Amino acid sequence: MRGLDLRIHVWLTAFQKDVDGRVKPGHDEKNGATMHDDDDTPAHCGTGKTRLYVDAAMAAGGDVALDKDQSHYLINVLRMGEGERVLVFNGRDGEWAAEIAEASKKAAVLRVIERTRAHQPLPDIWLLFAPVKRARLDFIAQKATEMGASMIQPVITHRTVVSRVKDQRLQANVIEAAEQCGLVALPEVREAEKLDGLLAHWSKQGGAGKEGTEREAPRRILFCDEAAAPGDAKATLERLAAEGGRGAPWALLIGPEGGFDAEERAKLHARKDTVAISLGPRILRADTAAIAALAAVQMVLGDW
Repeated sequence: MRGLDLRIHVWLTAFQKDVDGRVKPGHDEKNGATMHDDDDTPAHCGTGKTRLYVDAAMAAGGDVALDKDQSHYLINVLRMGEGERVLVFNGRDGEWAAEIAEASKKAAVLRVIERTRAHQPLPDIWLLFAPVKRARLDFIAQKATEMGASMIQPVITHRTVVSRVKDQRLQANVIEAAEQCGLVALPEVREAEKLDGLLAHWSKQGGAGKEGTEREAPRRILFCDEAAAPGDAKATLERLAAEGGRGAPWALLIGPEGGFDAEERAKLHARKDTVAISLGPRILRADTAAIAALAAVQMVLGDW
């Protein structure tokens, strides 16, 4: 995959407009989503829209200067010009309609028009995973973003083969997935950390903050244990939900291709803030395990 594709991905279909160039009306007041006039597709669907992530403050009437790659993609690849509209989001202030105010071969400036969707925070579920090879690492970052993880962090275990992870590449995949899938919030991407160190500074209440700071809210660890008895995952997750775990802070921990070693498993089982779950009777690749587990947790403990 080319670097440009990793840094910025927008759909090749221009933002839908009516005859006078304005965004088509229609808003679902109950769900807070703008609807297309010609179908019942909600606004959070990214199909048929040019969406860009921009790391800038959003306010009606404000200008946003695009970086070199974004400008090139809009002006030279999509052949868009001044007055044409796109959707933009910064991960904090919802989604906004904007029009191209200035366009040249090397630079473009957007003028923010109006907010089209309010900010929608992600469920408080972290994905901690042992890194894998490049293409499968991209897959994990993209799919975890689509599925609503609020934080993504590679964790180096004793059997992890890939020890170097490019944070910039992970972030680019997160942004690409968010642009494609209509998200207005981005998961935080953290630097890789050794599992032993992560557990050492994990809060006694159940959650380690950024750079080792403690979180106020308890955060429990869901440890995907390949040695756990298959068939108990659903019952375990439902029990946790019944105990008030739905919507609570969670961290989902996925091991490496060779699995956790005996010492790591013993440490995890000894923790009071950790719950072991099985991913079934079959061996899963690490990237498959991450997405399968995240889907199960979202279904029972998240916002699905």
